[in-house]
Amino acid sequence: MQAALGFARRCTQRPALQLGGRRFYQAPSKQPPLPEGALIARTQSTPHAVRERREKKSGELIPIGATDATETGLSPSEYARYLRLRHTGRIPRGLTPERWLADVNRRRSRIRGFEHLKRGDVSHLVPVGVPVYLPNITFTFVPNHTPPGQPYNPYEATFYVAPSLTKTDIRSYLQALYGVRTTYIRTDNYIAPLVRDMENPMTFVRKYGAYKRAVVGLVDPFYWPNRLEDMPEEKRKKREEELEQSYGIQSAKDYRTYSRLRMIKKHPIKFTPGMWSRRSILRNVMERKERRMGLVLKQTETWSEMRERGEHITLGGASKPASEKAVEAPQ
Repeated sequence: MQAALGFARRCTQRPALQLGGRRFYQAPSKQPPLPEGALIARTQSTPHAVRERREKKSGELIPIGATDATETGLSPSEYARYLRLRHTGRIPRGLTPERWLADVNRRRSRIRGFEHLKRGDVSHLVPVGVPVYLPNITFTFVPNHTPPGQPYNPYEATFYVAPSLTKTDIRSYLQALYGVRTTYIRTDNYIAPLVRDMENPMTFVRKYGAYKRAVVGLVDPFYWPNRLEDMPEEKRKKREEELEQSYGIQSAKDYRTYSRLRMIKKHPIKFTPGMWSRRSILRNVMERKERRMGLVLKQTETWSEMRERGEHITLGGASKPASEKAVEAPQ
């Protein structure tokens, strides 16, 4: 008995306890009587709507610097609760408001998570409840991979998770924490490549950790807010300009690429933004070829129209003799 009381006394001197991986909190005690200043401060901190409701019910306007507490120190809400419990028979008739408030404050300031268990004449303080263990894993929600020219699929969601998670873990996590119902789960593992360490060229390191990509089918569709792909062209260009002006995304990418090229190239380079990969170079070559073919086709159409009108087609201009200026184009 003395050991249990000593344990309870030590617990009441600390705001929080840690027993078996669980934390138990102790609420601050509000024992009456409160000082006059505390009563005035409690009245002044009452929400405006609550204060108006009390004034309308009582018909009295509470001036600034006054308190609406009763003679026993109870607030109007506490006194109304006391009367309601007494009329419904939930508390004894002879219980005074001061004693009832003392019992309420004693319960508020009790040590949470414990109860007194009596075995004969000995009272034991034992913890109650079941420990709850929250997950310590991270789910990174990213947009789905959408090929160019295809619409975004709102019935799929993509997550980056730890490689140790299974499909059952992913389904249980989404259902238990967020209430997300899934239809299927597709996973694939990504292993970081080995690269040579710049400080120690004889060793290889991984630039980032391995992760697992999980593509989850959704029962209810989910639409990403403010996706650039879903915006009209004018609004999307304006949004891209705002992002570029605020964060400099493309400028940072160009600078990183230029710095990388300076390290791997032994001779001075002429850096052109957007021309650092084989794909971009081939795309630029094809665009220039299309422009050249367009000019050729346009000139051919012009010659055909001149031939239909019976006009002579001059090739070379003043670089040729006058006798050879008018030369018909080959049929």
